Amino acid sequence: MLEAKNIHKVYYNNGKKSLTVLKGVDLNLEKGKFVAIVGPSGAGKSTLLHILGGLDNPTRGEVILEEEDIYNLNDARLSEIRNKRIGFVFQFYYLLSEFTVLENVLIPALISHPSLSSRRLLQKEAAELLAKVGLSDRITHFPAQLSGGEKQRVAIVRGLINKPDLLLCDEPTGNLDSKCGEEIISLIKKTNLENQMSVILVTHNIELTKVADRVYHLKDGVLVS
Repeated sequence: MLEAKNIHKVYYNNGKKSLTVLKGVDLNLEKGKFVAIVGPSGAGKSTLLHILGGLDNPTRGEVILEEEDIYNLNDARLSEIRNKRIGFVFQFYYLLSEFTVLENVLIPALISHPSLSSRRLLQKEAAELLAKVGLSDRITHFPAQLSGGEKQRVAIVRGLINKPDLLLCDEPTGNLDSKCGEEIISLIKKTNLENQMSVILVTHNIELTKVADRVYHLKDGVLVS
């Protein structure tokens, strides 16, 4: 479903190599599988996730999603893949403060379905998803009126609204207490099983990897299973 081949990432300062983060990462993710990647802060977990999701170019290597090398595609096609086939959940939520919960969830969907008739259907689907995560009574609230756990549930629903093939989660429990964190991981796992959606979770917390089908450690710039 997703294959990363020999991924390198080097950062340069004034044209000179200053930091090598990834040193030949290989990863093969089958459809419907849940993979966790652990490692300390600064190991390059987020960098790797951003490369796998088409957000950051590798210095060298290939990322193949359903037989397409995403970094050989033009910007328009890559943007379409990110919008329709990949969902993102980040540690810091990235909800827009001036929009309601429902509006935040709808933003990715409205990009790909701008018509008025589509908008009505999407609003219904978004409301149903929010109900599934216990946020029916928060639809018209703004992010500032939500707890951390509620914000992360909104972020997850936003990541799911386009029914992606792949969900990428970057430290999704990093700002939550242990109870909320466990609830968020359980929700992601439940969605993974119900929708046969592939998931990659990066975290520094080894306890959160118990739900994964396979766990990798990012060490010295490479993945070790």
